[in-house]
Amino acid sequence: MGQIDRIIQGGEDLFLTAGIKSVTMDDIAKHLGMSKKTIYQFFKDKNELVIALVKKKLQQDEDQMCAIMLKSENVIEEMINMMKCSQEIFSRINPIVIHDLQKYHPEAWQHFQTFKANVIVHTLEELLTKGIKQGYIRPDIDVKIMARMRVNQVEMGFNSNIFPIAEFSTWKVQYQLLEHFNFGICTLKGYKLLNEFKNINDE
Repeated sequence: MGQIDRIIQGGEDLFLTAGIKSVTMDDIAKHLGMSKKTIYQFFKDKNELVIALVKKKLQQDEDQMCAIMLKSENVIEEMINMMKCSQEIFSRINPIVIHDLQKYHPEAWQHFQTFKANVIVHTLEELLTKGIKQGYIRPDIDVKIMARMRVNQVEMGFNSNIFPIAEFSTWKVQYQLLEHFNFGICTLKGYKLLNEFKNINDE
């Protein structure tokens, strides 16, 4: 692992547990056992590091989505695998990170928004269209509307005004929203298969 990757990883370790705002470049340097001067050779400030980290994470998410779509036999299996993949991602994210990103790192947040609007919405549209052809997803749904709704649902799940962190588990909120969405778009054939996969996973 190169120096840049080590620094990004170190930042990620601390941000995910404590949020972004409360972590300083000093903290990251201490965590990595390197001098702050070394970090500043690669990143001029924390904001630049946050942007690099967001770009790296988004690329990883895209690769993971592509891998899931390649190895799944049908749309229902893809949806279940995306659920598992989401659980892993959401269980690691401290909701404060999302809040800090929006408030203090607008450029990094913009990368996330662009990714959401282009890559995720587009991937979902493809997934839904394919599911309609396979007979698992209702042909009467508007793919463009449903894809946008789903992406914005995820963001709503992170909104602490709607779901205060003290009362709700972030992952549980996301899981409920996702399950509601999945069962809402299925045909009877899709519903049966989704239930089968779900029971296998629950056991």
